[in-house]
Amino acid sequence: MKLLEKAERIRIYIGEDDKHKGRPLADVIVEQSRKLGLAGATVFRGMSGFGANSRIHTNKILRLSEDMPIVVEIVEHPERLEVLLETLDGMLKEGMITKEPVDVIAYRHGGKQKLS
Repeated sequence: MKLLEKAERIRIYIGEDDKHKGRPLADVIVEQSRKLGLAGATVFRGMSGFGANSRIHTNKILRLSEDMPIVVEIVEHPERLEVLLETLDGMLKEGMITKEPVDVIAYRHGGKQKLS
């Protein structure tokens, strides 16, 4: 798959305990992205954070792994992201989604190639 030099990145901010139909929401988002044939998705687990409810989530020893912040990041053509965003609207009960333009410098797999 080839990405345009100009693409968009969406970031989906959720909690580790967020579920969709009993399954971890981050996993469902990654699987849905793959089914839609998107370029890729990455899930990041935060060390600390808070959201709209202002409750701090942290990995400090006394509160080990309490609903840690999760960010799912996806870069793709804007029109392809719209299909995913429509799907996410029905999945996301709380959290935040952001969208921003990005410049894609390289997108490859396999074999070693030089950046040009």
